[in-house]
Amino acid sequence: MGLHNLKPSKGSIHKEKRIARGEGSGHGGTATKGHKGMKARAGASNKVGFEGGQTPLQRRLPKVGFKNISNVDYVTFNLDQISHLAERYELTEITAQTLLENRIVSKKDKIKILGRGELTAKLNVNVHACSASASEKIKAAGGSVELIQK
Repeated sequence: MGLHNLKPSKGSIHKEKRIARGEGSGHGGTATKGHKGMKARAGASNKVGFEGGQTPLQRRLPKVGFKNISNVDYVTFNLDQISHLAERYELTEITAQTLLENRIVSKKDKIKILGRGELTAKLNVNVHACSASASEKIKAAGGSVELIQK
């Protein structure tokens, strides 16, 4: 076997389909685009949501809702959850960094502590926000609360 007698497998090579090169090509005339209409024209492409001139669905439906640009979304933890996490991961300090290291929150999450449940262990908490009741319970258990300013 030599390089001179190598050839591709049968059926693996196809001739290029030459469109709009005259009637002899078999693809002349309308050039496989059918007759007239928007899609037969040059540069034809419909916008997203275009419905052939009918008023599109997104314009027929009313606008609803309101998005407050000042809203801050927190990942919330109650005191019972915090005490459970402290026992499970043997933590004495609850910070955004320790929660991130244990894959409980992601990097951009803001953390807020809420007051449901009881706290038995002494914990130092360093988070973005904390409710008044949670703060009192943490301090009553001998811990401290610091807020991250960002």
